[in-house]
Amino acid sequence: MVYIGIMETTSSTPMSGRKAQAARNDQVILQAAREVFVADPGAPISAVAERAGVGISALYRRYAGKEILLRKLCSDGLKLYIAEAEAALADDGDPWTVFARFMRRIVEADTHSLTLSLAGTFTPDEDLHRESAHAERLALEVFERARDAGILRPGLEVADLSMIFEQLASVRLGDEERTAQMRHRYLALVLDSLRLTSAGPLPGPPPTAEEIGRRWSTA
Repeated sequence: MVYIGIMETTSSTPMSGRKAQAARNDQVILQAAREVFVADPGAPISAVAERAGVGISALYRRYAGKEILLRKLCSDGLKLYIAEAEAALADDGDPWTVFARFMRRIVEADTHSLTLSLAGTFTPDEDLHRESAHAERLALEVFERARDAGILRPGLEVADLSMIFEQLASVRLGDEERTAQMRHRYLALVLDSLRLTSAGPLPGPPPTAEEIGRRWSTA
């Protein structure tokens, strides 16, 4: 399963001043929630209100509880992941360039930090399960297109990409700019290793779907 990130909402229909302000406030709350819960998954929802600079009643008018807020964050992240995968599949350019760009865009979006912090701390609903399954199907298509083009090392499976994204999301050093630099540094090393088409077999099997999904089961 993939449960990830945050996505800014945009609309082609102009909103009234009040609606536009409400949308901006919602983005402030979501960004604050992401920052709070990535740093401390056990933090209370009041910490989000404090970080966002809004009253707790204003937050509860939008999100009636912590689990609802977490589901919203993860749903937005899945939509972002899906959009990047769809963009990769729509690109008929050089297969390696398309695949490497997809990897970079997911790392830049930091879509796996919530997985690292929040897996197993709340119960995903049916909508999240459905979005996650769609994201997994698209990721498989992106991977299979690259594999069928003969540009990936033997023995690699799509589940390996999830683990790679999580490893890179765990890199945190200094401020956001420095963290981004370090993640791209190690992504470059990873991409070089993924392109070793003459490499020998990898040790051990890749993670199974059951192993990955089990982490989202609450105690």
